[in-house]
Amino acid sequence: MNTPFWPLLALLADGLAHEVQTLAKTLNCKIPQLNAAWQEMPAHIQSLLRQRNGVWQLTKTLALIPENTFNHCARQYGFEPHLLAQTTSTNTILLEQVRHAPIDSPPQIYLAYEQTAGRGRQGKAWQNRIGECLMFSLSWTFQRPQAELGGLALIVAVAISQTLRELGIPAQIKWPNDLMLDNSKLGGILIETVSHQQQTTAVIGIGLNFSIPDQVGTATAILSLLPQAQVSRIFQGILAKLAQFLPRFNQHGLSPFLADYNQLHRDQGRLVHLLTGGRTLAEGTVSGIASSGALLLQTANGEQSFVNGEISLRPGAAATETKNATQKRCLLLDAGNSKLKWAWVENGCILSYGKAAYYDLQPLIQDWARQGCGTERIIGCAVCGEARQQQIAAILPQPVLWLPSMPEALGICNHYRNPAEHGADRWFNLIGSRRYTRQACVVVSCGTAVTVDALTDTNHYLGGSILPGFHLMKEALSRRTANLNRPLGKAYAFATTTPNAMASGIMDAVCGAIVLMHERLQQKIGTGKPVDIIITGGGANKVAQALPDTFVLDNRIEIVDNLVLYGLLNWVEYA
Repeated sequence: MNTPFWPLLALLADGLAHEVQTLAKTLNCKIPQLNAAWQEMPAHIQSLLRQRNGVWQLTKTLALIPENTFNHCARQYGFEPHLLAQTTSTNTILLEQVRHAPIDSPPQIYLAYEQTAGRGRQGKAWQNRIGECLMFSLSWTFQRPQAELGGLALIVAVAISQTLRELGIPAQIKWPNDLMLDNSKLGGILIETVSHQQQTTAVIGIGLNFSIPDQVGTATAILSLLPQAQVSRIFQGILAKLAQFLPRFNQHGLSPFLADYNQLHRDQGRLVHLLTGGRTLAEGTVSGIASSGALLLQTANGEQSFVNGEISLRPGAAATETKNATQKRCLLLDAGNSKLKWAWVENGCILSYGKAAYYDLQPLIQDWARQGCGTERIIGCAVCGEARQQQIAAILPQPVLWLPSMPEALGICNHYRNPAEHGADRWFNLIGSRRYTRQACVVVSCGTAVTVDALTDTNHYLGGSILPGFHLMKEALSRRTANLNRPLGKAYAFATTTPNAMASGIMDAVCGAIVLMHERLQQKIGTGKPVDIIITGGGANKVAQALPDTFVLDNRIEIVDNLVLYGLLNWVEYA
């Protein structure tokens, strides 16, 4: 970490205001070096910075911990700290060290700002972008053989869930060790072991979604419920719990933790079914967890136990899963006014995206040839008109189910007087927004038209506004006003040229509509409740940067690509 890039970002990650002079002094560098370091940041990070009167501040907190804070916290609870800016996988690195370390080595903890090959259960990849996930691995040696550590992942899940609940996040556990908020995944745990005679060293990998990673299906994140959450406090809370729980587990096993686990178990007392290899293994009501960590299921043949491995648990009866099992792969279509976008989905996860102009849909034809095998459904949302819908359907070998705006879906009540005339893209943007926030929110789409819609924290869609998009506003000025048929300039607070004044007026119109809708929604739900801003579309970054500084600092603003596709994915998964 010999460059200001990572230390600078870690200092700003708390979302608080920092004087640039203090940042430079702390990092022992000059202000121009800070500016140079900032230019190296990824685009999704750069858009978060607000600079004003020599003060730097991010619009949201990030899952990065300053090195001094990390080292102090790790040593406080008996771990030897190792902070890595970038690595493949903290579990992989630590596992290799444990294999060659002396038996009496102290517990280690590795934290990474970025993992390029993070791993989850059953060989699945753990996807993330910088600042979006808290990722670390720690080692602990048990005076027990490997066969007696079946419940270790469960007590780690209890430690994390209890920490989050103490901070106001109602986390639950999906057996054996997935961290959940209802049906959305919040995080996971991966445990790998190395045996030394009669003792076993476990490498415990923990990954928590701090903000939403774009391509993780059915996921949620800490900031969705706790917008001002500080990752250092969460990290310290988890270590404090583990420092208590791990020695206790070493002495007494899982038994002392069963009551706590069952209380946090999302599916306790509920009907579930188990899958292995895509086939139903068993169905029954969850009656608890055995001291070995096995799931106890009350089935038609009496109580049975199932150990973890390649088993997946799903809520509800197996018949529902059997029905959905034939619909693993879908093609989702977002047919907008100016272009077609699509996503391939398998088992609730988006695999890849594509887009094409209507005058040349060859990319979709080619994509179908590569990925279409096994696709069971094609589901779309269209505002492009009947002719283009037919054009799209004509090149696909399966029929397209075009979904309209609805009176109600996934618990969201549509207050539009006539849902049939409500744009389907606006509706699925609203449904997609629930992947990013559970608060009241203003959902903004910057496309051919700009739409600004209001959704309450109790899932009532109140309606919204439509105004011309950037190009349409420019076109109206060019065609209908003398001497304004010229290229747009740049938006300024006080524009002093006509091209810049045109750009400023267009941007002010959009930003003003957003600020007004935010104020109206705030009054509707009551002061004191947060109202988030979700922005999608080609102009999203420009709009976010043009919003007033005080507005940006006071509110959570999330830029999301392909929000309609995420709304369609939610509908496919849960409708």
